[in-house]
Amino acid sequence: MSALTLAVLGATGLVGQHLIHILEQRQFAQRFGTFTLKPLASERSQGQTVRFMGQDVPVQLAEPDAFNGVDIVLASAGGSVSEALVPEAVKRGCVVIDNTSHYRMQPDVPLVVAGVNDEALKSHAGIIANPNCSTAQLMPVLKALHQAAGLKRVIVSTYQSVSGAGKEGMEALWRQTEALVAQPDTPVEKIGYESPGALDRETFPIAFNLIPMIDVLLEKPDVYQGYSKEEWKLIVETRKILELPELAITATAVRVPVMIGHSECVTVDLERALSPEQAEALLKNTPDVVVSPAMSREYPTPKQAAGQDPVYVGRLRRDSSNPETGLNFWVVADNLRIGAALNAVRLAELLITMNLLKFPSVA
Repeated sequence: MSALTLAVLGATGLVGQHLIHILEQRQFAQRFGTFTLKPLASERSQGQTVRFMGQDVPVQLAEPDAFNGVDIVLASAGGSVSEALVPEAVKRGCVVIDNTSHYRMQPDVPLVVAGVNDEALKSHAGIIANPNCSTAQLMPVLKALHQAAGLKRVIVSTYQSVSGAGKEGMEALWRQTEALVAQPDTPVEKIGYESPGALDRETFPIAFNLIPMIDVLLEKPDVYQGYSKEEWKLIVETRKILELPELAITATAVRVPVMIGHSECVTVDLERALSPEQAEALLKNTPDVVVSPAMSREYPTPKQAAGQDPVYVGRLRRDSSNPETGLNFWVVADNLRIGAALNAVRLAELLITMNLLKFPSVA
């Protein structure tokens, strides 16, 4: 194809850095011809550079005119930034793959996991949404099970690493751990991460602890009352991606003191019987999924998944409360890859190979 310019919006952030690394790792430039990387970030990152293909590439200011001449934008700079700048990029003819939650549930924006619902890309009008990290890693598994035996109900408990809260979350865990190792009797109120907003609630105190709520509580006087925004995302995004708007699904999201890698304990009720051995055989033939032997002592951990591309499945067994059509299993993946950067890059690759970069831009 002809020369391609790809911008990374939020290039100096945690996911932005992973985006650039994965573009290099997957040999994006070699595979798609003449290629220019355009790193974009806020004013506080001006003067910085990012390393790409052996070169130091200057970071440019993220502003509307920065998208002139850009073909694809990988956006990961926060919802408010996407709200302001993504429409400006689309006006200039860019196709934007947005990693924030801002566009995910808009009816006219496809929400896509590469390899799961690629056909949805054909309906894009300039914006494609990347799902939440805990949603993305579960989709290849649920789709395979649904195609084989039909999903009736899904129960998910997530155990999400601090990298899901960005660099600040990782720094909070490191600092708190150091403080408690040095002085085990340090009062709880003196080891919290002193930062306003949702990060406080997610990481105070996370060292040697669990936080059974991620993000804010929803203010909805309906079935979602008492659910956190993170739990709601997993529920509604799963229904949209799998095109199962009536799927019975519930979730509990927990922050855990792990640096990288999200884990999920999942129970499914199926329409038709599927043994653990049959599920194992099915998932062995599912792209991007690695499965441990059913009912064995082999299982994946977030430490093993960190830095790796696949979704890992283990602890496959019958649900003792519904042994005929119920299964329990464990799902682990690198949340910064399949849950964010890797999926975004895969979507960019699909846009190119499916010839979907051209669309009627907004006047």
